[in-house]
Amino acid sequence: MPRRAIKLYYAVRDGIWYDPYYPFYLPEHYRASNVLKSGRGYCVCKASLLCALGRASGIPSRLAFADVRNHLATTQLIEHLGNDLFVYHGMTEFYLDGKWIKSTPAFNRELCERQSVEPLEFNGLEDSVFQSYNLEKEQFMEYVADHGSTADVPLKAILIAWEEAYGKNRVDSWIARIEKTGGSSGRDFSREKVWKG
Repeated sequence: MPRRAIKLYYAVRDGIWYDPYYPFYLPEHYRASNVLKSGRGYCVCKASLLCALGRASGIPSRLAFADVRNHLATTQLIEHLGNDLFVYHGMTEFYLDGKWIKSTPAFNRELCERQSVEPLEFNGLEDSVFQSYNLEKEQFMEYVADHGSTADVPLKAILIAWEEAYGKNRVDSWIARIEKTGGSSGRDFSREKVWKG
């Protein structure tokens, strides 16, 4: 079973591109079929997809959440959020060999290479969580809060936490932009300049 989980992890990590501007406010935005169809999603979307694939493959799977401070985001993303705190970052937990193991499929290989970060590996034996430093020994990710594990995406809790962290007006403006453009943020994360905080 660990071998199956490993294959699923890499399929989602690199097959679905990380897009922090992906729609986020409706349950269907996290549906596995929709994430597969779009080929992109932010961390919770990718974790939700990996969780669904794990369950479909007979692996007990659930979601886990934490707040992380990203020291190597992009200038545009930091301006978009208003700060460098990523609230309710999503991961997948697999139950393998008698224990729950975290896996983090958020950042695809191409994105990691652009940010000089070693792509996050998963061996099915131990937790795979964000690295503290990049390849240039600069601080990368810092875990600042743990929200525990859930069976499904706690959408209401995520939206409330986002409004508290980023401001209700800001979150409402993201939704309005996505609605106006028919599901697109109009942003291309893959072309943004890396910010170092």
